[in-house]
Amino acid sequence: MVNANTGSFELEDVSVAYGNEIAVAGVSMTVPPQAVTALIGPSGCGKSTLLRCLNRMNDEIGGVTVGGTIRLDGDDIYAKRVDSVELRIRVGQVFQKPNPFPMSVYDNIAYGPRTHGVRNRAELDAIVEHSLTRAALWGEAKSFLKKHAFELSGGQQQRLCIARALATEPEVLLMDEPASALDPISTQQIEDTIAELKDSVTIVIVTHNMQQAARISDRTAFMLRETMEAPAALIEVGDTRTMFTNPSDPRTEAYITGRFG
Repeated sequence: MVNANTGSFELEDVSVAYGNEIAVAGVSMTVPPQAVTALIGPSGCGKSTLLRCLNRMNDEIGGVTVGGTIRLDGDDIYAKRVDSVELRIRVGQVFQKPNPFPMSVYDNIAYGPRTHGVRNRAELDAIVEHSLTRAALWGEAKSFLKKHAFELSGGQQQRLCIARALATEPEVLLMDEPASALDPISTQQIEDTIAELKDSVTIVIVTHNMQQAARISDRTAFMLRETMEAPAALIEVGDTRTMFTNPSDPRTEAYITGRFG
């Protein structure tokens, strides 16, 4: 049983600067647990930058400063006592292009648990099966667990990456345009997987696809950079159905209806 209080984020006046250039400014919002929150907006509006703040992946980029406060389950994730590696166990990530490790399907899933001390073969077998099942890949993969991950199709590789992220039982799964490089059938499989997962894990997804955001998300946050000189900002956040049928800001309506972006 998942604790209903785990996997919730609170962002207060969050900003991101690359050197002296402020890329994102003044973002305040909540990410509710066990739900799908979509980040939408034109290219270059800070969606992926904001997403990377949630598991401190921006730490890996030199010269990046994150301001404001981000709390996961009430705890400041940028506090000095927080280990970013441990944070990324709790907040996993799936990237735009599938990036399986150069090893077998089985070893891709077992990698994280092994890193954290799991050595018992039966326990690893159970984790692999459970993770692949949650990622809707077990039915296909159980017959080729020893196959090299690079031999899988693009859609299978992406679901393998989802399973790999799930193997460490994260509270949150970040997805940065996870289906943008996939064909329509694989995209549908990813969307179905997201729908199945949201009852047990919080999902934050960046997408350029308005129809996808409308289909799969419970909440939507619209970001916009008004001019190239201005930092990106959060324009509106709320229930997805309301955002797509009755947005409160005319800029949101203009973007959703395709008048720009």
